[in-house]
Amino acid sequence: MRTESRKQTDLFESFFLHQEEESLQAFQSQVEAVMQTFTETFKQADHPFSGVQPEEIRRQIEAVMDITEEARPFQDVLKEAVQPVIRDSLHVSHEKSMAHLHCPPLLTGIAGELLIGALNQSMDSWDQSPAATYVEEAMIRYWTSRAGYGNQADGVFTSGGTQSNYMGLLLARDAFCQKNWNQNVQKQGLPEGFTKLRVLCSEEAHFSVKKAAAQLGLGEDTVVSVPVDEEHRMDCSALRLIIMEMEEQELLPFAVFATSGTTDFGSLDPLEELADICRENDIWFHVDAAYGGGLLLSSHRHKLAGLEQADSMTLDFHKWLYQPISSGVFLLKDSDHFKWIAHHADYLNPEQDEQEGVLNLVNKSVQTTRRFDALKIFLTLKTLGTDLIGSMIDQTIETARLAAQEMTRRSAFYPANPEPQLSAVVFQYRPDDGDGDVDRLNRRLQQALFQDGRAVVAKTKVHGETHLKLTILNPRTSIDDVKDVLDRVEQTAVHQRTEGGSLDES
Repeated sequence: MRTESRKQTDLFESFFLHQEEESLQAFQSQVEAVMQTFTETFKQADHPFSGVQPEEIRRQIEAVMDITEEARPFQDVLKEAVQPVIRDSLHVSHEKSMAHLHCPPLLTGIAGELLIGALNQSMDSWDQSPAATYVEEAMIRYWTSRAGYGNQADGVFTSGGTQSNYMGLLLARDAFCQKNWNQNVQKQGLPEGFTKLRVLCSEEAHFSVKKAAAQLGLGEDTVVSVPVDEEHRMDCSALRLIIMEMEEQELLPFAVFATSGTTDFGSLDPLEELADICRENDIWFHVDAAYGGGLLLSSHRHKLAGLEQADSMTLDFHKWLYQPISSGVFLLKDSDHFKWIAHHADYLNPEQDEQEGVLNLVNKSVQTTRRFDALKIFLTLKTLGTDLIGSMIDQTIETARLAAQEMTRRSAFYPANPEPQLSAVVFQYRPDDGDGDVDRLNRRLQQALFQDGRAVVAKTKVHGETHLKLTILNPRTSIDDVKDVLDRVEQTAVHQRTEGGSLDES
């Protein structure tokens, strides 16, 4: 006879994934229902966005957010509550979704997410991720080798570029303080002279550099912006001059953050020359290759010459490796520097484990609980191979080049980077008659296009003026798709000017 406790646990059988038949059937049923929902949605999704107004989306979402005390069938919830979310999401896999560094995910990545969620491994200690630990380690070895690092290198998977850049600055700071002040920041805090520390990056570097400086107690003013050249790359002559001036002022430049693929222009800082400058001045050299790191698999690999000289680097696989968010990597040239973030807890990663050779990855991460993101990368590389992925990246670069050429043939389009280094093209629409507020017009164009839903582009500022931007990450996006988007920009501009536009500026 079943005990009351056993009867109670029987109620939970179909709500967890385990070995019993009831669970496996429930899992299959729910996965099939999700597949059916996506099939129906994508068959009807002929635009990257539904065009529904923000307040209407808010109203629809709030209408389904009631949580009841009683359980309900999964299929009912999926149909009534989740379908509106799917319908009014941005469909990043659409070929005319070309706004941000927001990639269409490969099917292998999506399947990998299902595996990751079902296994739910926690990448902090070996006994929570016995096989997954070695998969991640193998993937790290693959990428350190691909980046040109030696056997002393190491790395760890992260949530993305912001976390990786944070880790680069953290380790650079602590290594400098130990070497120059004999101060262990992890145990003793920042030394008395820390206000003299300075970080240098281009004026077009990612905002996460300043964000990291603020979070590390250095303050945003620690970050000094270096001017860029006409190709929006860090100006090495200006960098040398700034370092010289800092020495005269008794300031302490301890890290240079280069960018391989700026967010707006996709510009590639001159890594080889920057590496020389850092070596001459004994400065930590970090490369943010969150965007441009995809070139490691492409025929454009030569554009990353000098990357292997970086002390640390950032790679993001949810950009040009077409992975679902999140999937980033932080790589370190000398694994010994991970000691600045290592911490041992008896219940998790005791020192005895380390002495016995047990591999607990928490020793390399600023996170504790961490996803098994390495699995979807392994699955993708193993399935597609590097040549096919590289050709996808090459295709987007070629489409961007053709897009810039097309803009130069249209009198009202002014590309700010007519020879794009990667797959981003920044431009401004200026009416042929030269009348009107161009800044305001371009801002309204981006908003109107998004709310129309048939073309999604981004906006940014160049020299204080609003510009539009195409970020082409989808290898399915053709030059014909780009031409259609440019046609729509022209048509929308005419409407905005002749009708005065009905878009709410707020």
